[in-house]
Amino acid sequence: MKQNIYDDPGFFDGYSKLRRSTEGLAGAPEWPLFQALLPDLKGKRVLDLGCGFGALCRYLAEAGAAKVVGTDLSEKMLATAAERTSDPRIEYRRGAIEDLRFEAGAFDLVVSTLAFHYVERFDLLAAEVHKVLPAGGAFCFTVEHPIFTARPEQAWHLDAESRRLHWPVDDYQVEGERRVNWFADGVVKYHRQLSTYVNTLIDAGFAITRMHEPGITDEALKQYPEMADERRRPIFLMIGSVRR
Repeated sequence: MKQNIYDDPGFFDGYSKLRRSTEGLAGAPEWPLFQALLPDLKGKRVLDLGCGFGALCRYLAEAGAAKVVGTDLSEKMLATAAERTSDPRIEYRRGAIEDLRFEAGAFDLVVSTLAFHYVERFDLLAAEVHKVLPAGGAFCFTVEHPIFTARPEQAWHLDAESRRLHWPVDDYQVEGERRVNWFADGVVKYHRQLSTYVNTLIDAGFAITRMHEPGITDEALKQYPEMADERRRPIFLMIGSVRR
C-alpha cells in the first residue's frame, strides 16, 4: 500500500507545525547522531528517500555533495522543498519509495529519515538500495523505533491524573500493518522488529557500521525540557551501513 497521507490537508497542516518542520535539522534533537553516521560528503552523489521539506538535501549539498536527488510522494512536501531550495545541485522527484528505480551504481550514499516505517516491504527496498550503490557505498537511515510502532495506540499509559506511568509494548513480534491516529485517522505504518531491520540489511548485502536508539541528550534537554520523557524509551532507530 502506497500512502500519500502528507497531502491530506489536515495532516499536512499539523505536520507543518512540528519543530522539525519549521526549524529544519536544528529542530530535530537526534540530528547530531545522524550527522555523525554520514561519510565524507565531498563530491558524493546522494539519494534522499522521503525527503519531505528538503532540509537534509540542502545540508548534503552545503556539506559538499556533487549531486543530491530528493524523492517524495507528497506534492505538498515537494512544493515546499522547492520553495526553500535554490542550489542547482539538488533535484526533487515525485514518486513512492517503492516505485523509484535508478541505474546500478548511480549513487555513493543513500539516506532517509523517518520514512521507511511507511513502506510495507523493507526487503525489496534494501535490495534496490543495494543495487544503486557501489561496493563501499553507504546507506544511513532513521525510522520510528519498533518499541514505538508495536502498538497502534503509540501512547503512554497514564494514571488517573494523566501522569505518564510507562510506555506499554505489546504484539512486538507480530509484524505488519498498524493504523494509527496522528494528525489524521487511519495513518498506515508498518511495524518490524529491530532484528528484522538488521537481518534484512545483512541479507541484502550490507554491513552494519553503527546503530543508535536516540533518546534525548543533556544538551538537547536544556533546549527542549518538555522532552524529558524521551529518556524513558526510544522513539527512533538509526542505522548506518555500507554495501559489501
